[in-house]
Amino acid sequence: MQPLTKRPHAYTTIQTIVYRLEEKGFVRRAGKIGNFHIFAPVITRDKAQRRLLDDLLGFFGGRGKLVMSHLIESGELTLDDVREAEEMLKSSAKRRKPE
Repeated sequence: MQPLTKRPHAYTTIQTIVYRLEEKGFVRRAGKIGNFHIFAPVITRDKAQRRLLDDLLGFFGGRGKLVMSHLIESGELTLDDVREAEEMLKSSAKRRKPE
């Protein structure tokens, strides 16, 4: 059996994706070289990741437990990750605590 090889995506496929990203406000046209548009990011990677995760949680009805359950079952969430998350939760709760 031959291994699966990744084919490069067609230029028009990439163009469609970039134009959709532009419509959604993730990138903007920064210039042009010949017939080619140059795009630049509008938001940071961190902001894009947060937006994606918010959308993902919305897909699960805002229930992070379902996402965590999947990550545990798939082996993507380790005990160290859980401990780190617990520390983050504790420090977040301390910051929110009214004085």
